[in-house]
Amino acid sequence: MFLRLCLVVCLALAAVNGGILKPEPFLTEELVNEINAAKTTWKAEPSKFMSWTEKSIKRLMGVRPEYWAQHKLMTPIEHEVPKDLPDNFDARTQWPNCPSIKEVRDQGSCGSCWAFGAVEAMTDRICIASKGAQNFHISAEDLTACCSSCGFGCDGGFPQAAWAYFKSTGLVTGGNYNSKQGCEPYSIQACEHHIPPGHYPACGPEQPTPACTKKCIDGYTTPYAKDKHFGKSVYSVRSDVKQIQTEIMTNGPVEAAFTVYADFLTYKTGVYKHTSGSVLGGHGLYYMILI
Repeated sequence: MFLRLCLVVCLALAAVNGGILKPEPFLTEELVNEINAAKTTWKAEPSKFMSWTEKSIKRLMGVRPEYWAQHKLMTPIEHEVPKDLPDNFDARTQWPNCPSIKEVRDQGSCGSCWAFGAVEAMTDRICIASKGAQNFHISAEDLTACCSSCGFGCDGGFPQAAWAYFKSTGLVTGGNYNSKQGCEPYSIQACEHHIPPGHYPACGPEQPTPACTKKCIDGYTTPYAKDKHFGKSVYSVRSDVKQIQTEIMTNGPVEAAFTVYADFLTYKTGVYKHTSGSVLGGHGLYYMILI
Protein backbone atom coordinates (compact mmCIF):
# COMPACT_ATOMS: atom_id res chain seq x y z
CA MET A 1 0.00 0.00 0.00
CA PHE A 2 2.84 2.39 0.92
CA LEU A 3 4.62 1.76 -2.41
CA ARG A 4 1.43 2.38 -4.38
CA LEU A 5 0.71 5.59 -2.44
CA CYS A 6 4.25 6.86 -3.00
CA LEU A 7 4.00 6.19 -6.74
CA VAL A 8 0.70 8.04 -7.00
CA VAL A 9 2.02 11.03 -5.06
CA CYS A 10 5.21 11.20 -7.17
CA LEU A 11 3.26 11.09 -10.41
CA ALA A 12 0.88 13.72 -9.12
CA LEU A 13 3.75 16.05 -8.24
CA ALA A 14 5.27 15.57 -11.67
CA ALA A 15 2.05 16.23 -13.58
CA VAL A 16 1.70 19.92 -14.44
CA ASN A 17 -0.60 21.49 -17.04
CA GLY A 18 -1.71 18.11 -18.25
CA GLY A 19 1.79 16.72 -18.83
CA ILE A 20 4.92 15.42 -17.14
CA LEU A 21 7.54 17.97 -16.10
CA LYS A 22 10.60 17.99 -18.35
CA PRO A 23 13.95 19.52 -17.44
CA GLU A 24 14.19 23.13 -18.58
CA PRO A 25 16.57 23.81 -21.50
CA PHE A 26 19.80 25.39 -20.32
CA LEU A 27 20.42 27.83 -23.18
CA THR A 28 17.87 30.52 -24.04
CA GLU A 29 17.26 33.02 -26.82
CA GLU A 30 17.75 35.74 -24.20
CA LEU A 31 21.43 34.72 -24.05
CA VAL A 32 21.72 34.95 -27.83
CA ASN A 33 20.10 38.40 -27.84
CA GLU A 34 22.37 39.58 -25.02
CA ILE A 35 25.51 38.55 -26.91
CA ASN A 36 24.43 40.17 -30.17
CA ALA A 37 23.35 43.35 -28.37
CA ALA A 38 26.86 43.65 -26.91
CA LYS A 39 28.22 44.04 -30.48
CA THR A 40 31.47 42.31 -29.61
CA THR A 41 33.84 40.47 -31.98
CA TRP A 42 31.39 37.67 -32.84
CA LYS A 43 27.73 36.89 -33.45
CA ALA A 44 25.50 34.28 -31.83
CA GLU A 45 22.49 32.32 -33.04
CA PRO A 46 20.16 29.65 -31.59
CA SER A 47 21.79 26.22 -31.90
CA LYS A 48 20.81 22.59 -31.51
CA PHE A 49 21.89 22.84 -27.87
CA MET A 50 18.92 25.10 -27.11
CA SER A 51 16.81 22.01 -26.39
CA TRP A 52 19.47 20.25 -24.29
CA THR A 53 19.57 20.18 -20.50
CA GLU A 54 22.54 21.53 -18.57
CA LYS A 55 23.43 17.99 -17.45
CA SER A 56 23.53 16.67 -21.03
CA ILE A 57 25.65 19.57 -22.23
CA LYS A 58 28.15 19.31 -19.39
CA ARG A 59 28.59 15.58 -19.99
CA LEU A 60 30.03 16.31 -23.44
CA MET A 61 32.57 18.67 -21.88
CA GLY A 62 34.92 15.74 -21.63
CA VAL A 63 37.95 17.36 -19.97
CA ARG A 64 37.38 17.02 -16.23
CA PRO A 65 37.93 20.05 -13.93
CA GLU A 66 40.66 18.16 -12.06
CA TYR A 67 42.75 18.19 -15.25
CA TRP A 68 43.94 21.76 -14.81
CA ALA A 69 45.61 20.99 -11.47
CA GLN A 70 47.28 17.91 -12.99
CA HIS A 71 48.46 19.86 -16.02
CA LYS A 72 50.27 22.43 -13.86
CA LEU A 73 52.38 19.67 -12.32
CA MET A 74 54.07 18.88 -15.65
CA THR A 75 56.97 21.15 -16.55
CA PRO A 76 56.58 22.20 -20.19
CA ILE A 77 59.42 21.96 -22.66
CA GLU A 78 60.89 25.12 -24.15
CA HIS A 79 61.50 25.26 -27.91
CA GLU A 80 64.00 27.49 -29.59
CA VAL A 81 61.61 29.35 -31.85
CA PRO A 82 62.88 29.80 -35.43
CA LYS A 83 63.43 33.39 -36.50
CA ASP A 84 61.69 32.68 -39.81
CA LEU A 85 58.49 31.25 -38.32
CA PRO A 86 56.05 31.28 -41.29
CA ASP A 87 52.74 33.10 -41.29
CA ASN A 88 51.05 30.01 -42.73
CA PHE A 89 51.59 26.32 -42.06
CA ASP A 90 49.32 23.42 -43.03
CA ALA A 91 50.18 19.98 -41.63
CA ARG A 92 48.12 18.30 -44.35
CA THR A 93 50.40 19.59 -47.09
CA GLN A 94 53.57 19.31 -45.01
CA TRP A 95 53.02 15.56 -44.52
CA PRO A 96 50.89 14.43 -47.50
CA ASN A 97 51.68 10.74 -46.90
CA CYS A 98 49.73 10.84 -43.63
CA PRO A 99 46.02 10.89 -44.59
CA SER A 100 44.90 10.77 -40.95
CA ILE A 101 45.83 14.44 -40.60
CA LYS A 102 42.90 15.29 -42.88
CA GLU A 103 40.39 13.31 -40.82
CA VAL A 104 37.95 14.44 -38.15
CA ARG A 105 36.82 11.52 -36.03
CA ASP A 106 33.35 11.39 -34.45
CA GLN A 107 33.04 10.68 -30.71
CA GLY A 108 29.24 10.24 -30.94
CA SER A 109 27.13 10.84 -27.82
CA CYS A 110 30.05 10.29 -25.45
CA GLY A 111 32.21 12.74 -23.51
CA SER A 112 35.41 11.20 -24.86
CA CYS A 113 36.94 14.30 -26.48
CA TRP A 114 39.93 13.89 -24.14
CA ALA A 115 40.61 10.50 -25.72
CA PHE A 116 39.90 11.53 -29.31
CA GLY A 117 42.22 14.53 -29.19
CA ALA A 118 44.93 12.21 -27.90
CA VAL A 119 44.59 9.29 -30.32
CA GLU A 120 44.25 11.56 -33.35
CA ALA A 121 47.51 13.32 -32.52
CA MET A 122 49.17 9.99 -31.65
CA THR A 123 48.07 8.52 -34.98
CA ASP A 124 49.43 11.46 -36.94
CA ARG A 125 52.72 11.56 -35.06
CA ILE A 126 53.42 7.87 -35.60
CA CYS A 127 52.88 8.37 -39.32
CA ILE A 128 55.04 11.51 -39.41
CA ALA A 129 57.88 9.90 -37.44
CA SER A 130 57.85 6.90 -39.78
CA LYS A 131 57.81 9.18 -42.85
CA GLY A 132 54.47 7.75 -43.91
CA ALA A 133 55.47 4.08 -43.56
CA GLN A 134 53.06 3.42 -40.65
CA ASN A 135 49.50 4.36 -41.53
CA PHE A 136 46.93 3.13 -39.02
CA HIS A 137 44.57 4.53 -36.40
CA ILE A 138 45.32 4.39 -32.68
CA SER A 139 42.13 3.15 -31.02
CA ALA A 140 39.85 5.67 -29.27
CA GLU A 141 37.87 2.66 -28.04
CA ASP A 142 40.85 1.13 -26.22
CA LEU A 143 41.75 4.42 -24.55
CA THR A 144 38.19 5.44 -23.60
CA ALA A 145 37.23 2.01 -22.24
CA CYS A 146 40.40 0.70 -20.62
CA CYS A 147 42.36 3.60 -19.12
CA SER A 148 41.04 3.78 -15.54
CA SER A 149 43.73 6.29 -14.58
CA CYS A 150 42.55 8.60 -17.36
CA GLY A 151 39.24 9.45 -15.73
CA PHE A 152 35.72 8.27 -16.39
CA GLY A 153 35.42 7.23 -20.04
CA CYS A 154 32.33 8.82 -21.61
CA ASP A 155 31.93 10.98 -18.49
CA GLY A 156 35.21 12.81 -19.11
CA GLY A 157 38.90 12.33 -18.56
CA PHE A 158 42.38 13.84 -18.42
CA PRO A 159 44.34 14.42 -21.66
CA GLN A 160 47.68 14.35 -19.84
CA ALA A 161 46.87 10.93 -18.34
CA ALA A 162 45.94 9.62 -21.80
CA TRP A 163 49.45 10.30 -23.05
CA ALA A 164 51.04 8.80 -19.94
CA TYR A 165 48.94 5.66 -20.52
CA PHE A 166 50.13 5.52 -24.13
CA LYS A 167 53.71 5.45 -22.87
CA SER A 168 53.28 3.03 -19.96
CA THR A 169 50.58 0.61 -21.14
CA GLY A 170 50.26 1.20 -24.86
CA LEU A 171 47.23 1.33 -27.13
CA VAL A 172 46.04 -0.94 -29.91
CA THR A 173 44.83 0.07 -33.35
CA GLY A 174 41.21 0.81 -34.17
CA GLY A 175 39.30 2.86 -36.73
CA ASN A 176 35.99 4.68 -36.68
CA TYR A 177 32.57 3.27 -35.87
CA ASN A 178 31.55 0.37 -38.11
CA SER A 179 34.84 0.58 -40.04
CA LYS A 180 36.08 -2.89 -39.00
CA GLN A 181 39.58 -1.37 -39.16
CA GLY A 182 42.24 -2.37 -36.65
CA CYS A 183 41.98 -4.33 -33.45
CA GLU A 184 39.31 -2.28 -31.65
CA PRO A 185 37.25 0.12 -33.80
CA TYR A 186 35.08 2.66 -32.00
CA SER A 187 31.80 1.08 -30.91
CA ILE A 188 29.68 4.23 -30.43
CA GLN A 189 27.77 5.35 -33.50
CA ALA A 190 28.52 8.67 -35.15
CA CYS A 191 25.74 11.22 -34.72
CA GLU A 192 24.52 14.52 -36.14
CA HIS A 193 26.66 17.34 -34.78
CA HIS A 194 26.92 20.19 -37.28
CA ILE A 195 25.87 18.58 -40.55
CA PRO A 196 22.57 18.67 -42.52
CA PRO A 197 19.80 16.55 -40.92
CA GLY A 198 19.42 13.01 -42.17
CA HIS A 199 23.06 12.16 -42.76
CA TYR A 200 23.51 10.67 -39.27
CA PRO A 201 21.04 9.96 -36.47
CA ALA A 202 20.48 12.72 -33.92
CA CYS A 203 22.96 12.85 -31.03
CA GLY A 204 21.66 11.49 -27.73
CA PRO A 205 20.79 9.97 -25.42
CA GLU A 206 24.21 9.84 -23.79
CA GLN A 207 25.97 6.54 -24.36
CA PRO A 208 27.63 4.60 -21.54
CA THR A 209 31.36 3.99 -21.55
CA PRO A 210 32.16 0.87 -23.63
CA ALA A 211 33.32 -2.22 -21.76
CA CYS A 212 37.08 -2.82 -21.66
CA THR A 213 37.33 -6.14 -23.50
CA LYS A 214 41.07 -6.22 -24.28
CA LYS A 215 40.20 -8.32 -27.29
CA CYS A 216 40.44 -7.64 -31.00
CA ILE A 217 37.39 -7.91 -33.24
CA ASP A 218 36.72 -11.14 -35.11
CA GLY A 219 38.77 -11.40 -38.27
CA TYR A 220 41.68 -9.30 -37.00
CA THR A 221 44.61 -11.68 -36.97
CA THR A 222 46.99 -9.90 -34.54
CA PRO A 223 46.30 -10.65 -30.84
CA TYR A 224 45.42 -7.70 -28.59
CA ALA A 225 48.65 -7.82 -26.58
CA LYS A 226 50.81 -7.87 -29.71
CA ASP A 227 48.90 -5.02 -31.36
CA LYS A 228 49.99 -2.51 -28.71
CA HIS A 229 51.84 0.64 -29.72
CA PHE A 230 53.72 2.80 -27.25
CA GLY A 231 54.76 6.43 -26.91
CA LYS A 232 58.46 7.13 -26.34
CA SER A 233 58.11 10.24 -24.18
CA VAL A 234 55.39 12.46 -22.73
CA TYR A 235 55.69 16.22 -22.35
CA SER A 236 53.67 19.41 -22.47
CA VAL A 237 54.27 22.60 -24.42
CA ARG A 238 54.19 26.03 -22.81
CA SER A 239 50.94 27.92 -23.48
CA ASP A 240 52.54 30.34 -25.88
CA VAL A 241 51.51 30.74 -29.51
CA LYS A 242 55.02 30.57 -30.95
CA GLN A 243 55.95 27.59 -28.77
CA ILE A 244 52.88 25.66 -29.98
CA GLN A 245 53.56 26.68 -33.58
CA THR A 246 57.12 25.40 -33.33
CA GLU A 247 55.99 22.12 -31.76
CA ILE A 248 53.46 21.45 -34.54
CA MET A 249 55.94 22.31 -37.30
CA THR A 250 58.58 20.07 -35.74
CA ASN A 251 56.66 17.02 -34.53
CA GLY A 252 53.10 17.25 -35.80
CA PRO A 253 49.60 17.91 -34.39
CA VAL A 254 49.11 18.42 -30.66
CA GLU A 255 46.26 17.90 -28.20
CA ALA A 256 44.91 20.90 -26.32
CA ALA A 257 42.09 21.70 -23.91
CA PHE A 258 40.13 24.87 -23.24
CA THR A 259 37.46 26.11 -20.85
CA VAL A 260 33.97 26.22 -22.37
CA TYR A 261 31.44 28.88 -21.39
CA ALA A 262 27.72 28.70 -22.13
CA ASP A 263 27.87 31.37 -24.82
CA PHE A 264 30.33 29.31 -26.90
CA LEU A 265 27.49 26.94 -27.80
CA THR A 266 25.65 29.78 -29.58
CA TYR A 267 28.61 30.80 -31.79
CA LYS A 268 27.79 31.71 -35.41
CA THR A 269 30.53 33.90 -36.93
CA GLY A 270 33.43 36.12 -35.96
CA VAL A 271 36.28 35.85 -33.47
CA TYR A 272 34.93 34.27 -30.29
CA LYS A 273 35.66 35.59 -26.81
CA HIS A 274 33.72 34.92 -23.65
CA THR A 275 30.89 37.44 -23.43
CA SER A 276 28.22 35.95 -21.19
CA GLY A 277 27.27 32.71 -19.43
CA SER A 278 28.76 30.37 -16.86
CA VAL A 279 31.54 27.79 -17.16
CA LEU A 280 30.33 24.42 -18.50
CA GLY A 281 33.60 22.49 -18.26
CA GLY A 282 36.63 21.70 -20.36
CA HIS A 283 36.84 20.42 -23.92
CA GLY A 284 39.65 18.56 -25.64
CA LEU A 285 40.70 18.98 -29.26
CA TYR A 286 43.69 18.54 -31.46
CA TYR A 287 45.49 21.21 -33.48
CA MET A 288 46.91 20.54 -36.90
CA ILE A 289 46.82 23.84 -38.85
CA LEU A 290 48.22 27.24 -38.05
CA ILE A 291 47.24 30.33 -40.03
